Amino acid sequence: MPSTTTAPETESPRPERPGFGRTFTRYLTEANSVMVTIYSLLLAFAIGALLIIVSDPSVRRAWGYFLNRPSDALSFSWQAVSTAYRDLFEGAILDIGRLQEFFDGTATLAQVLRPISETLTYATPLIFTGLAVGLAFRAGLFNIGGHGQFIFGMLGALIVGFAIDLPPLLHVPLALAAGALAGGLFGAVPGVLKAKTGAHEVISSIMLNNIATYFLLWALSTTFIHSLTSQELVSKPVDISARLPRLLGWAGSGLRVSVGLLIALALAAGIWWVLRKSTFGYRIRAVGANPHAAQTAGIDMGRTFITTMGVSGALAGIGGGALVLGLNPYTVNPGTVAEFGFDGITVALLGRAHPGGIVAAALLFGALKSGTLHMQPAIPVEMSTLLQAVIVLFIAAPALVKTLLHLRTPRGGLNTLEARGW
Repeated sequence: MPSTTTAPETESPRPERPGFGRTFTRYLTEANSVMVTIYSLLLAFAIGALLIIVSDPSVRRAWGYFLNRPSDALSFSWQAVSTAYRDLFEGAILDIGRLQEFFDGTATLAQVLRPISETLTYATPLIFTGLAVGLAFRAGLFNIGGHGQFIFGMLGALIVGFAIDLPPLLHVPLALAAGALAGGLFGAVPGVLKAKTGAHEVISSIMLNNIATYFLLWALSTTFIHSLTSQELVSKPVDISARLPRLLGWAGSGLRVSVGLLIALALAAGIWWVLRKSTFGYRIRAVGANPHAAQTAGIDMGRTFITTMGVSGALAGIGGGALVLGLNPYTVNPGTVAEFGFDGITVALLGRAHPGGIVAAALLFGALKSGTLHMQPAIPVEMSTLLQAVIVLFIAAPALVKTLLHLRTPRGGLNTLEARGW
């Protein structure tokens, strides 16, 4: 038989790997979670710029004769927007003029650091409440009760702060522990109701927020807590031994940020470790990712709900304690709690329920608050709330950002942060 020879096999060419530029461009035009967050911020500031233009009378007059002299309208608009956002930056981060005065010897270091100090002061309680909401999100729960947990934590730390006489090394940790315990017990209530009766945590925590608000009013009116020197509805101040030291006290007076910021950052790192490295964190992530599979695998759903809500409440409670122990006049009144509990929801949404993202979002919102106060009276302080609301709108609706900017759908679909159980 004639011998047959076979041709040598040729290797199929390997597919060409896309270069860095192409990969980066593809990432920028994709509606992934990172780009949706960045584009949401840019869109919010663009909308803010439009509102600044519309609200400025001189700019509106310039646009009235736009066809005759378009350069006036454009230059006035740019001047109004750039001035407003420059004031925002100088009020939140650094005043360049003040820095130059410091180098010339006509300003103090405390004056230079005051903007960043105010930003960190406003951001500190938001880190606590953001972590409280974000941790619950990871378990598929919507902890909307951070406001009430913050109040109870504040009251717990306040009572220990003025009613017990201890040295500082014991007094401060004990007061913060009391805040954590009070907030944790109050936060566990919606978890217990959900585990035992199936009551949704959103409904129960909203009702508990109202209970906490009115409980605060009652507590401040009692002789045990009410101030001995004021007729207004205000508490006694905490003892000096229970007060948190100022973080930038070495730089001069007037810098309000306290050591509570370091506690908040430490807790954010601790929550990251718990979620990634611990059995408790694995249970939280499993229940949040797929509750039916988690239950089939033997995870106790009710126990996870209760413990997660309890820890979330403790985080908010420590935030309330750090506020009353760290800020002058170290007292509590009905306005002390402000909107920190509810703003924690927006912080957790912007931070995608990730501890690092929550810290970054809290710093951003703290900067907006501090900066808009510096922009007054030209720009109303409500601009901060408006920017926050627009940011959250786009973050919560990534499909809207995708449609507006014609972004591509990422592999695996749009990433949305959801609470289960409705």
